[in-house]
Amino acid sequence: MSASRRVRWLGGSLLLFSLAVAGSCCVLGWLLARPVPVAIGPAPADLQASEVAFPSDSGAIIHGWWCPVPHSRGNVLLLPGIRANRLSMVERARFLRAHSYATLLIDLQATGESKGEHITFGAQESRDVLAAVNFIRQRTPEPRVAIIGMSLGGAAALLAMPPLRVEGLILESVFPTIDQALDNRLRKYLGPMGRALAPLLRAQLQPRLHVSPEALRPIDHVGKVGCPLLVMNGERDRNTTVADTQQLFSQAPEPKELWIVPKAGHVDLYRAAPSAYEARVLEFLQRAFRTQSRNSGAHSLSRRPRKALPRRPLPVYTSRSLDCARDDIRAATFP
Repeated sequence: MSASRRVRWLGGSLLLFSLAVAGSCCVLGWLLARPVPVAIGPAPADLQASEVAFPSDSGAIIHGWWCPVPHSRGNVLLLPGIRANRLSMVERARFLRAHSYATLLIDLQATGESKGEHITFGAQESRDVLAAVNFIRQRTPEPRVAIIGMSLGGAAALLAMPPLRVEGLILESVFPTIDQALDNRLRKYLGPMGRALAPLLRAQLQPRLHVSPEALRPIDHVGKVGCPLLVMNGERDRNTTVADTQQLFSQAPEPKELWIVPKAGHVDLYRAAPSAYEARVLEFLQRAFRTQSRNSGAHSLSRRPRKALPRRPLPVYTSRSLDCARDDIRAATFP
């Protein structure tokens, strides 16, 4: 083979390889952002839940289970991680109910029974969180609300604008920036070369999701948290590393707590250490609700300023009024 033909062959091979890599990244981007519809079914009987739905500014009708308790100590909004739905939060709802906390479990947009065109890694989901907090406060005379957010759910809570007016915030395995989240995952699955592919995925955010990478930086928002904060992560988590978590935690204001769960990876931290998890969360909620109640007249994110933000009534749909809508959703989603 002549030198010129060899050069052309190498050039053509390199071009084909580059196209294959770019095509693979496009497919991967689609897979990561595509909706994950799931037929949830009835709530576990022991939760004594009502099936509810309410509108969000994300454009979705958010579906969930409202689990009230008599003489509630407060309300806890449970936010699942990426590609998960309210079923992943059932065990948390159970132990919280056993300690007299009401809970709201929801499917964020584009997951479970909540429709949506794409998962947006916290951008549109942040609007669902605002709608859920609003729903709780219109549903019950007990105004105190805390949030437990896993991964994307926690990121959505931080990205909410205006910042959430809640009494406590628990973040589990939340990425500081979308760039770090992509780098970590690509390096985990593809080794050192994986990081070189991150720009190809990052470049898809704006055209595919209409979201800029700069809008997916929870670390830029954690400093605006106006309530007690508990940050958790697994010691062996390679998707959101301990260094990532410490970086996020360092930017948060006091009062705050950090818990690194020994030997846990990027997993459900409750299942990894159930007894320790329950003890940490229950102690935190008790202290957070007590602190915020004491400071309700002075704290910038307390309950009193809510009067300055008029809210339109949210339509609430119960299980009976959802029967026809659910049939339409399943017919469209599961042909």
